[in-house]
Amino acid sequence: MRNKLNTLEEFRALQTKCIAAHKAETRKVLVCCGTGCMAGGNLALYEELKKEMAAHGLPYELSLNDNTGSSSVGVKKSGCHGFCEMGPLVRIEPEGWLYTKCKVSDVKEIVEKTIIGGEFIERLGYVRDGALYKRQEDIPFYKKQTRRVLEHCGHIDAESIEEYISIGGYTALAKCLFELSGEQIIQEVSDSGLRGRGGAGFPTGKKWAQVAAHTEEPIKYIVCNGDEGDPGAFMDRSCMEGDPHKVLEGMIIAGVATGSTEGYIYVRAEYPLAVSRLTIAIQQAEELGILGDNILGSGKSFHMHINRGAGAFVCGEGSAMTASIEGHRGMPRTKPPRSVDKGLFGKPTCLNNVETFANVPDIIKKGAAWFRSLGTESSPGTKAFALTGNVMNTGLIEVPMGTTLREVVYEIGGGIKNGKKFKAVQIGGPSGGCLTEEHLDLPMDFDSLKKVGAIIGSGGLVVMDEDSCMVNMAQFFMNFICEESCGKCTPCREGTTRMKEILNRITEGNGRMSDIEELKSLAKMIQVSSLCGLGKTAPNPVLSTLLNFEDEYVEHIRDKRCRCGVCKGLAKYVITDKCIGCTKCARNCPVNAITGSVRHKHVIDTTRCIKCGTCKDNCPVGAIKEG
Repeated sequence: MRNKLNTLEEFRALQTKCIAAHKAETRKVLVCCGTGCMAGGNLALYEELKKEMAAHGLPYELSLNDNTGSSSVGVKKSGCHGFCEMGPLVRIEPEGWLYTKCKVSDVKEIVEKTIIGGEFIERLGYVRDGALYKRQEDIPFYKKQTRRVLEHCGHIDAESIEEYISIGGYTALAKCLFELSGEQIIQEVSDSGLRGRGGAGFPTGKKWAQVAAHTEEPIKYIVCNGDEGDPGAFMDRSCMEGDPHKVLEGMIIAGVATGSTEGYIYVRAEYPLAVSRLTIAIQQAEELGILGDNILGSGKSFHMHINRGAGAFVCGEGSAMTASIEGHRGMPRTKPPRSVDKGLFGKPTCLNNVETFANVPDIIKKGAAWFRSLGTESSPGTKAFALTGNVMNTGLIEVPMGTTLREVVYEIGGGIKNGKKFKAVQIGGPSGGCLTEEHLDLPMDFDSLKKVGAIIGSGGLVVMDEDSCMVNMAQFFMNFICEESCGKCTPCREGTTRMKEILNRITEGNGRMSDIEELKSLAKMIQVSSLCGLGKTAPNPVLSTLLNFEDEYVEHIRDKRCRCGVCKGLAKYVITDKCIGCTKCARNCPVNAITGSVRHKHVIDTTRCIKCGTCKDNCPVGAIKEG
């Protein structure tokens, strides 16, 4: 149990102790214990490291009350390091070495050679284009990034409030409690130009000012959107797992600025580690008196609650989220009134996403001008993206707003896998849009993307190569949207279902040329008449692929052909002259569509073939082609 801090002076005294303890660690071993690396076995690796350290008589924990001046090696469970493609990861400080694809069996060597001997283990280092990289910051994946929100993810113990305090944590809150008025806090956030990182890009300071203006209301709320339902997106999850106190600090500051005393963090139930880390962080902050009543003796109070969502995509929309927190079915409502006037429990509510709140502490500490030093004039700061798909280096990245797609895909991502050609990127999840080769040098910021019919969204980037079928991709996202539609309004519920049916028909080989215009007509209707923002953007994947790849739709419909061989309904299997007559294809065909005698070329009856591909998979000489 931690001793409660009752004054600013007590907080500063604790901070001094935390910094001293931080410096006393001669070396740190940061074991990535984000969701990805934990799935790869890093939790077992962490426990083995502690055992091996103890076996060698090496202290790996240091008490804040240790006044002996003794040093230790800090073995810590950090959050996501970001380089997910190369996990499980272990970082060694102060050298800054990064070990990749680590296993429990590597622990003994890490302790004996690196921790004790100070030697870098080359086989665990990262190699790219024949070059070995020792330091994490020198690896091209990291070198091209500017990590602000993710600055401490992978560099601190994600479950220690003392370590967060040692790197300047909660000093921004102390400044807001004792040096700045609510108006001054809001002005600083407004001057920074911070825009909501959840997708719409609404000015954060303006939203806070609207909530603060409700001085007649005794109760107001701060709500953090940690739902993050986009396929392939994990930015907010990693932030909550790796630096939870930064999110809490941003929320408390928002509460002080707007006069709100209650905060809710809405997290997907599929994010159990994020929930666990946030729960620990809240408990630690309450014990120290940084959360609760009369924070540090300032007279200001703030209480925090966690709400776990049931996985409904629509609950990422503000009014659906507040309905879910209230215990109702998560469905959006008509606007106005907006949440800043009548949100959670009918009270003024400030709702921002995880990344937005995580930007706030540094803005308060370093100033609006510092924040504006990166990014573009209308989109200052940085943005975190989840880079996934057919790219060499997948993972979590953070770059200045305005960074081009080419820099992200080729410099940070290392280019397309297997030497394939770049085809497109789906940005912003199901509600986003498709960017093509002609957009590679387009700055990725709110306004530039809007001009080409795309949005940043929460920050998912799914890279596709030349073998990706864009009709199939649109079908995938439309299936997702249909399943996740709350069903409240007819345009979204029925309109997206009709679009899905048309896409299914096209990919099964039954499409009609009139389907293209019908898709466009349905999309326009849904955009204009849907109730919420999610419904209005639901047709985006179809519209953007039609805009950039309409020839593929025509090919599917007119020629009954999928050039990428992805749509099985359009597949045609042919046995070539390479056939050796082994009969393996005929013996494995589930519908007996293949005939032929031993040592003679076989034939496929296309009227009976169900296009399952079993014959191609079983042919030992590659004699069966799909076209």
